[in-house]
Amino acid sequence: MLTPKKLALAHTLGPVVVDIAGTVLTEHEIRRLEHPMTGAVILFTRNFTSAEMLRALCGAIHAVRPGILITVDHEGGRVQRFREGFTEMPSMAACRAAGDQAQARLAAAGYVLASELRAAGVDMTFAPVLDIDYGRSAVIGNRSLGSDRDEVERNARALMSGLRLAGMANCGKHFPGHGWAEADSHVACPTDNRSEAQIRRDLSIYRGLALELESIMTAHVAYQCFDGEVATYSPRLLKTILREELGFSGLIFSDDLSMKGACGDEPPLVRAQKALAAGCDMVLHCNHPEEADEILAGLEWSRTPAFDERLARLKPRVFSRWKRCGRNRAGSAQRSSLPILRALEPLERVTDAGAFCEKEQCSKAKADRISLRGARADDLARIKLHCVTPQILQ
Repeated sequence: MLTPKKLALAHTLGPVVVDIAGTVLTEHEIRRLEHPMTGAVILFTRNFTSAEMLRALCGAIHAVRPGILITVDHEGGRVQRFREGFTEMPSMAACRAAGDQAQARLAAAGYVLASELRAAGVDMTFAPVLDIDYGRSAVIGNRSLGSDRDEVERNARALMSGLRLAGMANCGKHFPGHGWAEADSHVACPTDNRSEAQIRRDLSIYRGLALELESIMTAHVAYQCFDGEVATYSPRLLKTILREELGFSGLIFSDDLSMKGACGDEPPLVRAQKALAAGCDMVLHCNHPEEADEILAGLEWSRTPAFDERLARLKPRVFSRWKRCGRNRAGSAQRSSLPILRALEPLERVTDAGAFCEKEQCSKAKADRISLRGARADDLARIKLHCVTPQILQ
């Protein structure tokens, strides 16, 4: 939900996404976070030892730069940055293999991912992966939500419903599609030699989800039918097709500009400038702090109202008080339980983030009936209801 407060905070932030080295902020990192061109932080496994430590780190980041967006790649399966104290999430391929239960499991996965991250102070995960699994790309593989565009779109919608239920924005990746190219863009520059018609069939997923995606991330893949240009640097793909033809109005992130797929022979500042000129709103540069400083120091960028609005929409939703039915307001202190999904099995333990309560605790609470403001009917239709403490959404 867009609010004046979110817009005001977004107006103080810039277009560069940076990272940090460890579990506490250094003086240099504090200065980097304070730089007016910095707008977001991405966390990695190296930034995590426990849920408690992560909450402290996120609190410190937000204290240095109020409103800054804290992000992570936390999809489940092999791409899960935080383990201890977090639910061990299955891959998206494992969820979609559940037959008739696939939609419920994906909605559950989205809710669990988002609720546990939010409890730790993380604002957003870069998900869902919208790349089709053609059985060719090892770097995508079981991260994919389907083997054809209809399956990907259907399963992505389920996953996003869980994210939305926990108040978290989404990020579809990697536009226009990373499922065909075989090389890993982290270590090489992949090439997709298919025809434009074939590429357009892949990116039609983004047409179907255009009104539901709050952000997307570009692919560091060179598409021969689009002048052989890497998507991150292609005005035709980002401005003409994504914005104008598909009608996407959310925020466009570049993938990490330090990856081999984005590098070429150009210096970091040139890469960042090219990505913004092509249509990216924000650029990631990770694992090379000296290069990030070079970008922050030299980047030429002009703020627009559209940038502020797109970034503001990515901040997590703060829910209204949950209204408990049948309890007099003058009674004892409010104690409510939230209806959430229980389609993932097993989810027996209580996480350090306070996400789930044990069955006996739920029996004591007698699964209090409440109204879930802001949740869409189709979201709730996908899930099985159980109860958790309201801490996770505060």
